[in-house]
Amino acid sequence: MAKPASPRSGQRRRMENFRKVRSEEAPVGGGAEGGGPGSSPFADLAPGAVHMRVKEGSKIRNLLAFATASMAQPATRAIVFSGCGRATTKTVTCAEILKRRLAGLHQVTRLRYRSVREVWQSLPPGPTPGQKPGEPAASLSVLKNVPSLAILLSKDALDPCQPGYQPPSSHPGPSSQTAAPASKRSLGEPAAGEGSSKRLQPEPSAAEEDQTA
Repeated sequence: MAKPASPRSGQRRRMENFRKVRSEEAPVGGGAEGGGPGSSPFADLAPGAVHMRVKEGSKIRNLLAFATASMAQPATRAIVFSGCGRATTKTVTCAEILKRRLAGLHQVTRLRYRSVREVWQSLPPGPTPGQKPGEPAASLSVLKNVPSLAILLSKDALDPCQPGYQPPSSHPGPSSQTAAPASKRSLGEPAAGEGSSKRLQPEPSAAEEDQTA
């Protein structure tokens, strides 16, 4: 006896006839914890702070090039990287690389949820059940709650008691890394000048060999 199909399997079969057209953030309220596209979890940002919105298809090198150039200006005191859904991993990567490039940055991390509305449209091969011939393709709107991450990096000191605070971390400079090969060469390998001086010493001539004989 065959088992009845579950509601989830029937839903998956129905979604196979649709394709995702676009995805957009849906505002669900105001304030710092609202899911609106322009809302920010940091209410007391410094004037002139740069806001970098990281998306799933964003290029990390392009984001870091703009972020590094902006933070190099003395007037820019803070920068915020924010991303939701699959872009959260890329958001963390951008913040960590910038912290290595610019030492002494204070960090505050905020994790929340955003509402994302996905618009799906039926595939062209045939009309969906209940659709009359000649009618436009049916569309479906799905509302999802996805995790959203915002990372604040500031040149100025921040409140260390607030949740998500991380103090600046010290990283070894390039000078300590370049000094290692020189130390290894001085232990056992001869320097370039020493090898050349040994090669430049003249060999004894045939006349000198006869005199010594």
